Amino acid sequence: MYEVTTFKDGQVASKITEPGDLHVKIRGNTYADLFKAASIKEAWDHADLENKNRIAILEITCLIGQRSDRRFNEKESFDLKVIADFINNMNYDQVKILHPHSSVVLALINNAVQKDHLPFVKKAYEELNKPVLVSPDAGAYKDTHRIAEALNAKLVPANKVRVEGKPIISIQGEVQGLECLIVDDIADGGRTFIELAKALRQQGASKVFLYVTHSLFNYGLKEINQHIDAVYCTNSYREIKESNVAVMNLNFG
Repeated sequence: MYEVTTFKDGQVASKITEPGDLHVKIRGNTYADLFKAASIKEAWDHADLENKNRIAILEITCLIGQRSDRRFNEKESFDLKVIADFINNMNYDQVKILHPHSSVVLALINNAVQKDHLPFVKKAYEELNKPVLVSPDAGAYKDTHRIAEALNAKLVPANKVRVEGKPIISIQGEVQGLECLIVDDIADGGRTFIELAKALRQQGASKVFLYVTHSLFNYGLKEINQHIDAVYCTNSYREIKESNVAVMNLNFG
């Protein structure tokens, strides 16, 4: 167990209150969160130097910078690598990451393992009486296919191309008269999901729902709510109180 004190100037100080293994769970969606995890680990490393059999686990629910998984332009920073290097310097024995955006996250962070989002998708799927699963683009297809096989669910792929910045969607399966659940990792602006919902309804879908593990929605949900019947997500990124959103809460202690 540990205690963390944050001073008025933002400084963080940590204290270990009980010996033994360490399990730190953070959202990890700010640099301050990551610094807190580093402070806790530093205190733990020096609390009981004679006990070499302890295990330290860091659990991150929504890693900051995970979408910046490459150097987009020359002379620009590789942001995810900077973040991964900082985490690696903490020397946790295991780093659990909930539904990372890509395999690059797991490759860059030492001792990283993926925490599966299948239980959350399953809960939404069963509450909605087993709708058709929809993968929003080629990048999401492999994971959505895995989810569909685990749930014995029907899967309809969609394909997305951008024309002058606008997503153009094609549906590669039959959805006439069916309820659909779009499955993806992160929602922020939500434009892709809006256009996909429109395309599904044009193909005859009776209802369109959305599951995302990480619900950012930094631009609000007003337009999303006009096209999506309900959103299912976790509170991995923030606490959510908006209407039309079903939240599966993660316990942060």
